Amino acid sequence: MNDQSRLPPHAAPLAEDDRIEEGKRLIRVSDDRGLSLAERVANRFYRLTWRTPIHAMRLKGKYPLKLLAVPDDDIPGDPRAGNALRAGFFLFRGMKQSVETLDFAALDVSPAFRDYIHSFRWLRDLATVSTRDQGAPIAEAIMRKWLAAHSEKPSEPAWRADNAGWRLFFWTSQAPLILSSSDLVYRSLVLNCIARTARHLDQGADKAPVGIQRLVAWGGIVAASLLIPGGGPRRIFGEAGLRRALDSAFHGDGGTISRAPMAQLEGITLLAMLRAVYDARREEPPAFLDEALSRTVPALLGVTHGDGGLGSWQGGGATSPEAVNAVIAATGVRTRPLRQARDWGYQRLSAGGTVVLVDAAPPPVSRVADAGCASTGALEISDGAHRLFVNCGGAALAGAQLPDSLAQALRTTAAHSTLTLADSNSTAILADGTLGRGVTEVELHRQETESGSRLELSHDGYVRRLGYVHRRLLILSAEGKEIRGEDMLLPAPRRRKPAAVPYVLRFHLAPDVEPTVTADGQGVLLRLEGGTLWQFRAGAGKLAVEESLWVDGNGRPVQSQQLVISAEAEPGGSSIGWLLKRMS
Repeated sequence: MNDQSRLPPHAAPLAEDDRIEEGKRLIRVSDDRGLSLAERVANRFYRLTWRTPIHAMRLKGKYPLKLLAVPDDDIPGDPRAGNALRAGFFLFRGMKQSVETLDFAALDVSPAFRDYIHSFRWLRDLATVSTRDQGAPIAEAIMRKWLAAHSEKPSEPAWRADNAGWRLFFWTSQAPLILSSSDLVYRSLVLNCIARTARHLDQGADKAPVGIQRLVAWGGIVAASLLIPGGGPRRIFGEAGLRRALDSAFHGDGGTISRAPMAQLEGITLLAMLRAVYDARREEPPAFLDEALSRTVPALLGVTHGDGGLGSWQGGGATSPEAVNAVIAATGVRTRPLRQARDWGYQRLSAGGTVVLVDAAPPPVSRVADAGCASTGALEISDGAHRLFVNCGGAALAGAQLPDSLAQALRTTAAHSTLTLADSNSTAILADGTLGRGVTEVELHRQETESGSRLELSHDGYVRRLGYVHRRLLILSAEGKEIRGEDMLLPAPRRRKPAAVPYVLRFHLAPDVEPTVTADGQGVLLRLEGGTLWQFRAGAGKLAVEESLWVDGNGRPVQSQQLVISAEAEPGGSSIGWLLKRMS
């Protein structure tokens, strides 16, 4: 982005009185600023003792092991996965694993499936479709197997910080399913493992990768401080760490640093569950927790379509409106979608029933995103409850129905509704899966008038290799019935004159959109489910309808089609204007 865009949203030039005087320095203020003297002493004592036997003795001796409360979990699980458990097997993205033959010491399933099992997220699915009497025997049998393999010797991925954090949340919120047994030895083992998980997180939370994983780990520490006796010092320690984790997991505008809506939904889920822990104990949560929810929820809503579901960005599939609405309801936050987000990187244009979402930022850095996509400049468009233009999505949802090779292909620029130059990605995707050189700056201009919304953005992803800047102009009418666009390839300043190279402009269609090419070959009629008709026209290039695919929120690829405009970039610059108009 340009220099101005790198400033935080609240940044402004310093007034004369606000500048730092020469000879003075800024110093980092400790996290216990504002605490009482007794609280600061407790915090520092806890930090000094949690690495010593004193910490373990605090949990084992002074306080009886029990849960002080059972938090509510207002977010429903997946009924299909829950019914599968009642039938004797785990179900995850089309993959199955028999409970009877499950070997927790060596889980032979995909990494994401392993995390689903080790995190005990499946307890929510089981609780969704069963009563306590029906679900407890199933949950207890699986719990005993897991304890036999992992309760004594922590190892990854079972004890990885984020899996341990989620496990603590689900063990406590679904405690009736795992602690209803009359076997006192088993119950004691479960409670001891909950306490051990808390101690494990005390030592390992800050070692977790920055982002949602570290946030989950610190959230688990705070939850343990409220739900296990003797948690006062841990609470002070945990809330300080949670605040740091929040600051590093989300941008100032509320969007997660991975730029993935799926991760954003995950982070908000964690915050909602943590809020429920405070409610269960009738404790007031720290102000920064509610502030975080007030920022992250609008950012999530900013990438929802007219139906309330998420768009297909940065590896995610089209998450259902029901799943999104359930999480938002659990937060208790009522707000409007965020329309402009510089750091989060998404722009939202809306009028009438039309929503246009645009990726207006560089891809995330590889260390914070496993499935980052070369999607800068891509768009998605919906009309009410129906999606019109989409991205393929699903790169992070590999499973039985989506092989790894295809998932990697879905990260490419060609899998998104934008321009691809010389059949190459705007940001390189390296052989090891990391992102290489490409987009480093995005220039953005937005204007709102009575006649509609105008958005112009450009990126430098092709400048270094091919010498062209891609600029995209979008204009949405005030009624939402017309979208005008223009995609330009301009020779980069201070570069050698570029050569003529082919390029392709793609608009991937949602699966239920039926395209019909017009007689002149420069237009396509797009019929949506329910009969609504849109017309697309291209001002230049060769227009064709080709096969495509779209990945739903469960990682299932669905056959679809795409509009493809082929042309050649001229050394002096080229452009293609296009129009999308609602006919009925």
